[in-house]
Amino acid sequence: MSLRSCPRIPWLVVFVAAALNAVRLASPPLLHAQTYDATNLRKPVQMGMTWLVHAGDNPAYAQPGFEDSQWTRFDPHNSLKTIFPQSRPSVVWYRLHLNVAPNQTGLALEEWNLETAFEVYVNGQRLMRVGRVEPYVPYTFDAYLLRRIPDAAIATGSLVIALRVRISQLDWASGFPGLYVYNLTLGQRSALVDRQWITVIGYNALSWLDSISGLGLGIVALALFAVQRGQREYLWIFLLSLCGLLSMPLGLYRIFHVVPVAWTFLSLPFQIGTFVFLTLIYLAILRVRFARWIQIYLGAVAAGMILSAIGMAYGVGSVISVLLTTTPTASLIAGVIPALLIHHFRRGNREAGILLIPALLLCLATYANLVIFLAIQIPALAPTVLRLQNALFSWRLGPMTLNTSSLGECLFDLCLAVIIVLRATRITHQQGVLEGELAAAREVQQVILPEQIEAVPGFKIESIYQPAEQVGGDFFQILPAGDGGILVVVGDVAGKGLPAAMLVSMLVGAIRSVAEYTSEPAELLASLNERLVGRAGGFSTAVAARIASNGSAVIAVAGHLPPYLDGTEIDLPSALPLGVRSGARYESIRLELEPGSRLTFYSDGIVEAQKQDGEMFGFERAREFSMQPVAAIVSAARTFGQQDDMTVVCIERAPAAVSAPELALAPAPAPAPAPAL
Repeated sequence: MSLRSCPRIPWLVVFVAAALNAVRLASPPLLHAQTYDATNLRKPVQMGMTWLVHAGDNPAYAQPGFEDSQWTRFDPHNSLKTIFPQSRPSVVWYRLHLNVAPNQTGLALEEWNLETAFEVYVNGQRLMRVGRVEPYVPYTFDAYLLRRIPDAAIATGSLVIALRVRISQLDWASGFPGLYVYNLTLGQRSALVDRQWITVIGYNALSWLDSISGLGLGIVALALFAVQRGQREYLWIFLLSLCGLLSMPLGLYRIFHVVPVAWTFLSLPFQIGTFVFLTLIYLAILRVRFARWIQIYLGAVAAGMILSAIGMAYGVGSVISVLLTTTPTASLIAGVIPALLIHHFRRGNREAGILLIPALLLCLATYANLVIFLAIQIPALAPTVLRLQNALFSWRLGPMTLNTSSLGECLFDLCLAVIIVLRATRITHQQGVLEGELAAAREVQQVILPEQIEAVPGFKIESIYQPAEQVGGDFFQILPAGDGGILVVVGDVAGKGLPAAMLVSMLVGAIRSVAEYTSEPAELLASLNERLVGRAGGFSTAVAARIASNGSAVIAVAGHLPPYLDGTEIDLPSALPLGVRSGARYESIRLELEPGSRLTFYSDGIVEAQKQDGEMFGFERAREFSMQPVAAIVSAARTFGQQDDMTVVCIERAPAAVSAPELALAPAPAPAPAPAL
């Protein structure tokens, strides 16, 4: 029984209906078996007329001349349980007598949703067979089947339609075992074909639309997951749509073809995957951890679905077994998920409120399933409950049929699309704000890291700063140190982008502040370290050098690359970067810059430049290029492929002055050749 409605049946009504049904059963039957007149059949008609029914199995029951006057009359609008209130026969025969016009060719019989094993005979000739009645071999029963009635049988002017139906144990647990009013339809074959297509398209249009839109949503979600790996819900949305896509071919084939029930197990993994990924979507959006109890719960859901599928396929089970196998799935949809959504919505999660709309609809449909399944066990209530269910939870809209299941699925996809659009809007807004902040940070960096360095008598100074992004984490400062000397500080903070730029701004300000009372490199680094300690995730490498006008230099390093003096790396004592540990001490060394000597500082973006094949610029090339102009150094490194911010600062002491005769006799120095890349 489809779980699409939730009628509330007062117990008084149940009692009265049961009492009236008992009176009716005790009274003589009011139905009169008679031959149905189909001679003036103008359009397809459902075979809801009075049939004759009998338990047991005898091939003679199919013959048109069989004496069936003692069989029980049966109205297929009612439940077969009214005929067999206690016994549960496994094989039941139905017979119906029809009058037809002998020239009325082209008649056909349509079957849908009867049972998993049955045979249809017309005047003793088998017209249709699904599965096997004895021994029992079940097939699927939800296909639209159409068979033409032989013209020879129509030419006799009378037809006897006999049904041999296998009714399983599980079918008897349903509300309407065996034949129901809409299972068989008689009419012209051409009219039935048109009717089938209109019915199939109208009933499945919303579901197919949901599948197509779900696939598109899944593709978009997969693209989003490719760039936002932390948002796992996008992956689950894609896998959910993939489950629906992979289960579609068998579902489409089964519209007009019956298959062995074992084939239905091919789609069972996708049905289980649907519930698993649906749950994971809710958990990911709500930021709920995939705890062990949830894993166990999903395992119970999968086990229940497997047992339920086996029971439905082979017709084994009872009312209790149906309730037990469907309880995990039903409680997940109608209990756990709505409770989580309501809890997080009350805590301010707007996305939980959006998903709560389809979740509540599915929740109500699940409770409706339970009420209908229990109420329909009472034969007197079964027809009323079924009509009430169709009236409340299945609506006709022209040729289309809408139901809560398809509507809930479409609504769920729509809510997911709304969430994705709202997230995209929020991210676009945040990106605009961030771009504005980056532009402001870039302007600040251009101020604190000037492209032009003021000339210092006795020194030639070159510098280039090339960030990997709009703003970077490298910094350098060249400040006067008294008596014509200079103070050089070059560093690299951890990270990139705006956080690194903010830390650079703080360090540059600190350098200028500390330089007002000391130009000793070791003391300056120690002071910067204390200002940086305690900042969340903030640390930096640095190297500081004070160069006097006479060429005397003092250099200290804090985890940074040592500078090069005339193409040779300076051996400096190793030390921790700034901001790692409070109270760190830094050692300095002294050296002399002879006239014409060149001191070159790098950031690690130079040596870490890397080609696509993995080859790095490396320390050896860095040493070889250290005597080249800074523009040539950065250009060579970028040729490899820039991975990080690049900074190069070169301090060259002016050569000693020479007399005019000596200058005239001295040959012009040849420029140093560029190292080969």
